[in-house]
This record gives sequence, structure tokens and C-alpha cells, in this order.
Amino acid sequence: MKHYIPSTNPMRPQYGARASYQARHFAWHCGEDGVATVSLNRPERKNPLTFDSYGELRDLFNGLRQATDVKVVVVTGEGGNFCSGGDVHDIIGPLTKMSMPELLEFTRMTGDLVKAMRGCPQPIIGAIDGVCAGAGAMMALACDLRYGTAATKTAFLFTRVGLAGADMGACALLPRMIGQGRASELLFTGRAMTAQEGLAWGFFNALHDSDELLAKAQDMARQLAAGPMFGHAMTKNMLQQEWAMTIDQAIEAEAQAQAICMQTQDFRRAYEAFAAKQKPVFGGD
Repeated sequence: MKHYIPSTNPMRPQYGARASYQARHFAWHCGEDGVATVSLNRPERKNPLTFDSYGELRDLFNGLRQATDVKVVVVTGEGGNFCSGGDVHDIIGPLTKMSMPELLEFTRMTGDLVKAMRGCPQPIIGAIDGVCAGAGAMMALACDLRYGTAATKTAFLFTRVGLAGADMGACALLPRMIGQGRASELLFTGRAMTAQEGLAWGFFNALHDSDELLAKAQDMARQLAAGPMFGHAMTKNMLQQEWAMTIDQAIEAEAQAQAICMQTQDFRRAYEAFAAKQKPVFGGD
């Protein structure tokens, strides 16, 4: 029986090397290996987000839920910084003049970016150098893996501008990443977490020199892209869902997830390669 290849379905949006997608408010590149890179590219202002870039990033990651030609996404910033958060002039100023319904529309949109990043099946790797603040820190937190440098300073600045530390899911995501006490300090004070603190607390998976950071992140991305993509998508989905489960529920959910994965061709390929004493070549189906 011939197996159906989802990428042949013209109804699925595609973003890979042969697709026509072009980003307007950030740089986008995807290679033939399925490794894509999002680069925030306003280095003269430390790569702040605008209303437009928020919306386009949200739409991109939502679209990747259906894409089959992108396997892993690397998110980075140009000019030695990751992201300084919402643009003071393009966002913060206008927000002070908005009505409550307009403000809620905006705050929901920013949260939708985090939900889109967490909800897309592709692993997301953050290559985070220099300034990583506010909404930029939340984008970093929404990644599945994070690599930093000795110069990386991560700050959840919301209280510094008179707001709550609860923004874009910070009070849910950050304690799970670094612990309740550490998260509380960062969210109350708005101070910058140093790179060494981030590494020791589990926020960063590793630190690299600035001139090697993106290459190291892309190396890991290629390693993941060569793996079983259906299995990776299932892993990401279960990591997300099991936060709200009891242990018994999680064990049952994982039994079902693994049984589904055992029906994939990648599972068969792995067995056949093992039997032949070869390295498996996964196809993503």
C-alpha cells in the first residue's frame, strides 16, 4: 500500500526552501534540509517588536502547524542582540491612548504569539545574544531549546513600565522553567537574569561565543531535522499537554501517543536499519 505524503496536499501552507513565502517584518530563510531561521532585523534599535511584526510572527507560527516542508525553526536577532521587547515609540506610546477593548485586543494578540510558538509542531531553537527583554524574553521562553552567550541579559521588564509581571504567559511558563522563587524575583523586580544564572537555572541549554551562537543553534536544528519529525511533534505536544494532567493521566496519554508513533513508517525504518546495522534515515511519515 502506497503511503500518503502530506506535503503533496496543495491545501497545506508551505514555507520551505521551494515555497514562495516572504516575510515582511523580519527575515526568513529555509534550507532544503527543512531548517528555517527567523531573524529579527531591526539591529539599530535592538530588534524591537511592532504591531505588524507581532501579528506576522503569530501568523507564521500558526501557519507552520500545517506545513510539512519546515522541520525545525531557529529564532535569532541581528546585530548582537535578540530583542528589546515592544517598540517604545511604535507600541508603548500608542497603547497609552487606547481604549480598554483595544488594549485587550493587543494583549491577546501578544499572548497568541506565544501560543502559536508552543502550538506549532516544529521544535523551535532560540539563538539569544545580548539584550533579551520584555516580549523578547517571552519569545525566548516560548522556544523549546535556548542557546545564549556570556553577554546575554534576559529581563522580564513589565513591572519597570508600571505593569504586572504577568504578561504573555510569564507567570505560568517561567516558574516551570526556573522555579517559583527565582521566577517571582525576576517578575517582581524586572532585573536582568545573567547568562550564567540562566544556564545554572535551566533557562539556557548551553552558552556559546557570540560568533558561534547561530551556527551552534543551526547545527542542533539540523540534528533534530534528521530525526523522526512525527515523533518530535508528538514529544512537543505531550510536553505541552501534560502540564495539566495528573501522573496517571500523563502515563495513559503517553501510552496512546507512543502507540500512534508505532504506526509510522519512521518506526519501521528505525527497526529495519537496526536489523541491518545501519543508521536510520527518517522520512517524517
